[in-house]
Amino acid sequence: LVFVEISMSSKSDRSFDDFRREILCIPHVQECHLVSGDFDYLVKARIKEISQYRSLLGDILLRLPGVTQTKSCIVMEEVKETLFIPAQK
Repeated sequence: LVFVEISMSSKSDRSFDDFRREILCIPHVQECHLVSGDFDYLVKARIKEISQYRSLLGDILLRLPGVTQTKSCIVMEEVKETLFIPAQK
């Protein structure tokens, strides 16, 4: 499991649309979120081995439209993962 922070060169609607269209086609990407803060997108991807990570980063993510910088966090251990949402009272 890897999380990748992605920074864009432009903050225009067209730049975000171009990125969005391309990221939807990448099978290893499970989630992609437009976020506020120091970077623009947070991507969650599952890979089998480190060579797939290098390919995902160098051959795919860094070549997406408008991408200028990435920062990755490779998960060493999943402590908790759930889709459960507690009911609101």
